[in-house]
Parts: sequence; structure tokens; C-alpha cells
Amino acid sequence: MLALTPEIVIVGGGLAGSEAALQLAARGLAVELWEQRSAPDAEGHFSTPAHCSADLAELVCSNSFKSTDPERAPGLLKEELGHLGCQLLQIAAEYQIPGGAALVVDREQFAAAVTRRVESEPLITLRREHYPRLPDDLAAGKLVLVASGPLTSDALWEQLASVIGTQQLYFYDATSPVLEAGSVDMEVAFALSRYGKGDGEDYINCPFDREQYIAFREALLAAEVYPLHGGDSYKLFEGCLPIEELAARGEDTMRFGPLKPRGLTDPRTGREPYAAVQLRWEDAFRHALGLVGFQTRLRFGEQQRVFSLIPGLQNAKFMRYGRMHRNCYVEAPKVMLPTLQVQGRPNLLLAGQITGLEGYLSGVATGLWAGLNLARMTAGQEATAPPETSCLGSMLRFMTNPAHKKYAPTGFQFGMLGWLPERIRPREKSALIRRKAEEAWAEMEAQLADIPLLQSTLAH
Repeated sequence: MLALTPEIVIVGGGLAGSEAALQLAARGLAVELWEQRSAPDAEGHFSTPAHCSADLAELVCSNSFKSTDPERAPGLLKEELGHLGCQLLQIAAEYQIPGGAALVVDREQFAAAVTRRVESEPLITLRREHYPRLPDDLAAGKLVLVASGPLTSDALWEQLASVIGTQQLYFYDATSPVLEAGSVDMEVAFALSRYGKGDGEDYINCPFDREQYIAFREALLAAEVYPLHGGDSYKLFEGCLPIEELAARGEDTMRFGPLKPRGLTDPRTGREPYAAVQLRWEDAFRHALGLVGFQTRLRFGEQQRVFSLIPGLQNAKFMRYGRMHRNCYVEAPKVMLPTLQVQGRPNLLLAGQITGLEGYLSGVATGLWAGLNLARMTAGQEATAPPETSCLGSMLRFMTNPAHKKYAPTGFQFGMLGWLPERIRPREKSALIRRKAEEAWAEMEAQLADIPLLQSTLAH
């Protein structure tokens, strides 16, 4: 008699959960996907402080998947995910909008497209409700992937803690404001991509002279902010700091960060401005613009007042204000394996930002690998870790390295490549990373061929 295939449950319909579900369905495997966001409440709010819709895979912080340049870490990781048949990056390419050297998408169309794909897949059962049964499902031998993201509900955290004994780590993150494109004064602002990348005019730039910049910084420092969650200290993700925090770290910190003028020549003066705020298109119809790097904790009224000091935004109309939210994650080095399994709980996997890996690409990548491992496990095979020399393999080994003295959120970067020689010339380093990555991709593609049902289902 054939053994029954274990049931697969995915908790969380964000980037990681959606990618994992689509990977499993592509291999002929049925999956139950739980997502608690359904309809807004009476005041029009959803069940988290950051989401604006009930669509799956909603991009809450920005609409950019970062660089497509394979010489950069995000670009090489994208190329690797392409070799692995990443579903969400294929959808992202369909809804790409101009963004210089980055993969930028119309975030509403992207999320809507992912939702349609999931809802139209007969092997995916989408449950629009809170998931209440983690201990029971694990006891029943089901395969469970928790990909509930950094905004995991308190109730689910209690379930998770009861199963693996983990404590909740946290940091504070924020979103950037979005403006009506027509409210930007193009007599002051100008269209230009930094160093002419992309189509050359993919961004709108608001130029500062020194006096304007100093006045703007002083207003930022004096502005009123929203209070923190009761009893919390102000822990931040260093890779995505609020604009007021950057202002507080020094007079020139913003000018060497999101307001850097390098590669931008104001056509009216023929010179680089003292500083510049970049606005990035949010939608294919060019109705909305997001302030790049302007994550903020400022109160809404203060955002209106302070950001109107940016040249060209004196009459700006806000479609969405920036919001601060509390993100939580597990201490992965103590509780997880590079296979994405929980130590001592082989039928429980974690993926996405709940692992402490930060950024959209990390979510997609871990969701993809979790889906592949769940497919292996349904056939009685052991879960595997990606090759150490691959981007994903390096990232997962970094995430689970017990040598971490203090585990903090981070996205994929070449510094995670633990196999790299300590001393190597930059040009040799780039070539070595590329060669090792290509060798790893060949190994990973061979692993894919061993996953049961792959050949028969992907042909349809």
C-alpha cells in the first residue's frame, strides 16, 4: 500500500508564502494557504499597521526589488532565483515600471496579479482567516511552513513559542509617503536617473541648495513623532533607517545616503545640487510617486509640514503617509537549520522576514527554497540546504550560524559569502563570485530534477 502524502499547510500569504505555494502547485502538490487579511474593518483599516489591501504579496515598504546588476548582490541573487524557476520574479517582470537599474514594479498590479495566480490555482486552497492550529497540525504529522512575516499576530506568536520555545525579537521599520504626481512642481523638480541609468529619466529629483537643506534638516529634527509600543526601546534596522534618524546622525548623513546628489546634474544649472530627494514612480499610469529612502515615524501632520519644505513639493498632495511599525522575528541561529526547518521539528519550516532575513528578495528566495524542500519531504526525501557557494546557500548559512553574538536583521550581501578569501583584489573577487555561483546553479538545477513530480507537472 502506498503511503499517504502528508498534508501541506502554509501560514502567511506574503512574498514567501505565495512563492512557496506556487512552487508546490507547479509540482502537482496540494497546499492549504492561510492569510488573515481579508476585508477592511469599519474604519477601512486592515489587520496590520502596514498593509493597505487584502491582496497577497503586497509590497508595503517600497515598490523596488533592488538592483538587476549581477555585479551587485541583489542582482546576482535575482539571476540565481531565475535559474530556480522563481514564480514571483516572473510576475514582477510582467509589471515592471521604469526604475533605473532596479527592478521596480507597479505594486498594486503586482499584488493583484499574484492574488489572481494563487486564487486560480486549483491545487491551492486559500483560507482567508486566522490560523489557530499550529500545535495540532504538527502533532498530526502535517508539513507546516510559517511565513507570516514581521507583522505576525500575537496569537500566532503564542502558538509558535509554545512549539519551539522561541522568544520574540523585534525592530522598528517604516514605510515612505506616496504623493500625487500632478502635485509635484516640475518648474523646480527635474526628471533624471542617477548616471543616466535605465531610460535616463526614470526618477523625479527635487534639488536643494545648502540653505534649503539645512532648514529642512532642522525641521526634521524638531518634528513630532509617534510614540513606540509600550516599554520598547527604539531598535532599528540599519539598512533602512527613518529619514529623521539619518538627520539626527549628522549634518551630512542624509547627503551621503538617500539625498546624495552624485550622478544628478540639474539641467537648469548644469551642476550637481547640494542634495536631492528622488521620487520613484509607483504605478504604470504615473499617477503616484514615492519618496525614495523616506521611511518615517513623523506624525501625519508633521509629514505634510516638513516634507513641503523639499523644493518642488511645496504643494504636494499625500496619497499615503509614511508609517512606523514594529517587526518581529525569531533568533534563527538558535532555532533554525539551513534547510529552513526548525531544530527538533523537521515538519515545521520558517521562511520570509520572520527568520530575520530582511527585504523582498530574501522573502521570495526563502519561500522558493521552502517550497522545494516541502516537495522533497512529501516524497519521503530529506530536506536539503542550497550549495554553500550559491547566494541562497550563503544567506541561509549566515542566518543559522551559531557564532552570531547578536542576531540582527539583514538582507543578502556579498559579505555573507563565508568561503571568500580574506584578501582578494576587487576584480578577482567579482570574477570568483560569478564562477562559483554558476557552478552552484548547475548543482541546484540537478537537485531540482530529483524532486518528484517535477517533470510531469511543469510540462502542463
